[in-house]
Amino acid sequence: MTTQVNFVTGNANKLREVKAILEPAIEVRSSPLDLEEIQGSIEEVTESKCRRAAEAVNGPVLVEDTALCFTALGGLPGPYIKWFLSETGHQGLNNLLAAYPDKSAEAVCTFGYAAGPGHKPVLFQGRCPGKIVPPRGPTHFARESVLKSVFPGWDPVFEYEGQTYAEMDGARKNAISHRGRALKKLQEWFEKHPDGE
Repeated sequence: MTTQVNFVTGNANKLREVKAILEPAIEVRSSPLDLEEIQGSIEEVTESKCRRAAEAVNGPVLVEDTALCFTALGGLPGPYIKWFLSETGHQGLNNLLAAYPDKSAEAVCTFGYAAGPGHKPVLFQGRCPGKIVPPRGPTHFARESVLKSVFPGWDPVFEYEGQTYAEMDGARKNAISHRGRALKKLQEWFEKHPDGE
C-alpha cells in the first residue's frame, strides 16, 4: 500500500521537486493552504505549521520551511528569508554581506510530518553549505508571495560547488540540495514506518 501525504504548499516548484523525489513510494497530494507562520527558530516555525496543517486537513500532512542562513550575520535571515527577499531582491541579499569578507551561507530545509490532528510532528532537516554570489541563472523559483506580489526565489544567489541552484538542472539540484537531503531522511523514516505512525 502506498503512503499518502497532503503536502501543504502553494508553490508549484516546491511541489514538483517533492513529487520528483518521493513518488512513487509516497503519493504526494497538494493542499495549498495559507498558514500563518510564527516567529521563532527553524524547528519551532516548522512544528507550528505542521500542527495547524494537520488540524486544517484533518489527516496526514507534510509541511516545509526553508531558511537561508548567512554565517557573517549569525544565521540571519534564516527562516525569514522570503520576507528579506521580497523586500530587498537578489541585490539586497548581496548588499547585506557587502561589509563582510565571509560570504558563506547554509541552505536549510525542514520538513514536518504529522499523521493527523493531535499527533506530534516529526521533523526532517537537510542542510547544504554554499555561498552568496551575484545572481546567475534563470529564476525558475519565482512565486507569488502572501503579499500577492511576484518575486524570484533565491536560487540565483546561492552557489554550491561553482554553480548556483538556478544554474543546475533539476536532477543535480535534487541530489545535493537542502530539500533533497531532508527528503532523503523522510524517505528513510517512512521505510521504517510504512503506516506513517
